[in-house]
Amino acid sequence: MLFCADCVPCGCTSSGIRTRTASRTVDICGSYKKRTRDCTAHFIRTDLLTAGVLSNLRQVTEYAAKHESRFVKLLIQQNEIGGKRKTAAATKQLEQAQERISEVSRIIKRLYEDNVNGKISDERFMELSADYEQEQRELKDRAAALQEELDKSQAATVNAEKFMGIVRKHLAFEELTPTLLREMIEKIVVHECSYDENGTRRQDIEIYYSFVGKIDLPEA
Repeated sequence: MLFCADCVPCGCTSSGIRTRTASRTVDICGSYKKRTRDCTAHFIRTDLLTAGVLSNLRQVTEYAAKHESRFVKLLIQQNEIGGKRKTAAATKQLEQAQERISEVSRIIKRLYEDNVNGKISDERFMELSADYEQEQRELKDRAAALQEELDKSQAATVNAEKFMGIVRKHLAFEELTPTLLREMIEKIVVHECSYDENGTRRQDIEIYYSFVGKIDLPEA
């Protein structure tokens, strides 16, 4: 479930290696242990990682319990493309593109019939049909992009409800269990640590939840 943020761009998906010492347990980048050239020897203490994930899980489930409808709306907004207004606009644009595709098909058919009947020359037919065929290809590409956008918006609603169903099962928990992690979390991305001017170590992790990805809760 653990992924190295620095290794992901180069295609590595090693979840790392857990090492125990006399004083602590740490998770080390598995790609580095395999001596992958692009990876560094960064690690994260298992107890701190567990505490961070547990804290975030509690924040998410507590917010969901107190503000369920608002939470579902938040999940949809964070995963769909632009909200209801943009979805409506994309639907209208898709309908217009599909109508024009059909219209262009009829025009090309008439041009072919006119050419066969001798109403327009072969040269003129080739010129006009090439223009309309180019327009039709562009319209089809545009329609496909719009349909993909609408599919993502629809999937955002479905996925939000799926995740909310999982949250309802785990509103009260004391510790991280394999079942809890497996059902609620897709992956955890661990970044390389950094140090401030006082030498304080800082390390970011990103939690991707099942079906909905990262969740950004409102401040306070």
